[in-house]
Amino acid sequence: MLTPREAALRLGISYPTMKQWLYNGKVKAAKTPGGHYRIDESELDAWLHKARGPETPKREMMRTISGRNQLVGRVVDLRVEGLLAQVKISIGGQILTSIITADAARELNLVVGETVAALVKATEVMVLRV
Repeated sequence: MLTPREAALRLGISYPTMKQWLYNGKVKAAKTPGGHYRIDESELDAWLHKARGPETPKREMMRTISGRNQLVGRVVDLRVEGLLAQVKISIGGQILTSIITADAARELNLVVGETVAALVKATEVMVLRV
C-alpha cells in the first residue's frame, strides 16, 4: 500500500493531482483509521502507460529502437534460477511473463514492485474471441 505522495511519485504526477484523483474517485484507495489514504499498487497499473516520473521508463530514457509495442507495467514476481530469470509483469491488471537471462535481470537491477516496460516483438498476432 502506497501513500498518495508515493503513488504520485510512481506515476510522475504532482501530489495535488493525486489528491484530486482520490477525491473524485478516479483512483480507488482505502482510508486508515486516522483518515489517511492508502493506494494499492495494483490500482496504479492502469495508469503506468501514461507515467512520466523519473523512475519510470520513458521513451527518452530508453534506447532508441524501432519497436513501438512497449507495454509499461510493474514487476509482480521475479525468479532467478541458474542462467534464466522469469519475470512476471502486471500490465493493466493482466500478467505478462517473460523469460530472460539471469545476467540481464541483474544488469537491469530488477526487483518486485519496479516499473518496467515490456517490448513485444512478434511476427504474428493471433486474435481469440472471448
